[in-house]
Order: sequence, then C-alpha cells, then structure tokens
Amino acid sequence: MTYFDFNSASEQTSFDLIPKGTLVRVRMTIKPGGFDDPSQGWTGGYATRNDNTGSVYLNCEFVVMEGEFARRKMWSLVGLHSPKGPEWANMGRTFVKAILNSARGVHPGDNSPAAQNARRISGFADLDGIEFLGKVDWDKDQNGQDKSVIKAAITPDRKDYAALMGGASGAAKAAAPAPANGSNAYAQATGRASVPGRPSWAQ
Repeated sequence: MTYFDFNSASEQTSFDLIPKGTLVRVRMTIKPGGFDDPSQGWTGGYATRNDNTGSVYLNCEFVVMEGEFARRKMWSLVGLHSPKGPEWANMGRTFVKAILNSARGVHPGDNSPAAQNARRISGFADLDGIEFLGKVDWDKDQNGQDKSVIKAAITPDRKDYAALMGGASGAAKAAAPAPANGSNAYAQATGRASVPGRPSWAQ
C-alpha cells in the first residue's frame, strides 16, 4: 500500500450539529488563559482575560463521553467577571453550581452539610476534568454560524439524570477532590467524625 492509495483511509466524521436539547455526559477541561487574581482566589492560571473588553472567564472544552455523539467536542465560556455588571459572573456561578450538583449527585434542594460541602471547591483545578450531564444548546460562532454548546447541567432532580449518568455519579463522587476545609466543617456541623476514604463533601 502506498500513501497515494486512499481506499483504506477512514471515512470523514459528520460535522452536523448535535441536536439542540440532547442530554450528554461530558468531561469538562479548562484551557488555561494565564490570568490570575489572588484577591478573588483565581490562581493557577486557569482564567482568561479579554484585553479588549476586560471580561474574565474560563475557556472550557466539553467532550462527550459515550453514546451516539461520543468524542464530539464543544466549547463554551464560563463567565467570572464583566466590567458591564454582575450578570455574567452570576450566570457563571449558577452554571458551576449546577455542574457540581450534577457531577456529585446532589439534589439542588438539598442543603445538608454534606450537600453544601459538595458545592465547594478549593480552586478551578477541581473543575478541570469534572464529568457531568449536560444539555446541548446552539449558539453563534464568530462567523455567525451555528455551533453546539453546553450552557446547562442536568441535576438529580431531573427524571433523565439517573438513567443517563448511570453509575458515573458514584465514580465521580469517589474521584472528586475534597475541599480543604471539608472534613473539619462536616465534623463541626454534624458532631460526627468523617469517614476515611470518602471525599469530605460526601460524608
């Protein structure tokens, strides 16, 4: 076989958009932008700052883990700060909270000490590589073309959550890093000692 015989080459993959509203289990990774603001706790170079607008965000890639669209990638920004006001940052915080609820199997209405610990992270590194159930939406790219994005996380109160996450939520819980203050906070709040080998938020 020579290079110039293309009969054995793989077929090109489809670039059709993932249908809007599709629920997919994704792994989120953060493309480091090198911007830190220690006063906000933003360290490690994960955040990105747009020099033109002054906005700060996490530049995130979402890879579909399984199913019909396995290995497909989507990209979205998670807002941290905008000079125009708090709305973008609040939207970003809402999204991250939902991601944590989804990844760690926490019902949005659960305000127990363990659930509150599950919604705490020690830094952006805890979000880099996190797996959760996401809902596909469409947005416009810089050329005005439609693109698939992830803007919402599906949490355990939704009927499709258990079937689509399967055993993944348990694995995610076991692998998730514990907040630095987790076990002490749990012990103080409940009067019970933490259980060895479990993340503090999952006690």
